[in-house]
Amino acid sequence: MPKMKTNSGAKKRFALTGTGKIKRKHAYKSHILTKKTKKQKRNLTLTGLVSSVDTHEVKSLLRLK
Repeated sequence: MPKMKTNSGAKKRFALTGTGKIKRKHAYKSHILTKKTKKQKRNLTLTGLVSSVDTHEVKSLLRLK
């Protein structure tokens, strides 16, 4: 039986922390930046964590337990 492949899109978008949580980037930082304030753009630069509700789904895309 062949190996299970991880989802390539998820592989690029998520990363595991040392404690097993999943890091993510914020949306709305790619274009139409002129109408967004400096504060908004600065806060979107920071990484966030995937919510506990979505963690199971993301882990299944990354083929984690």
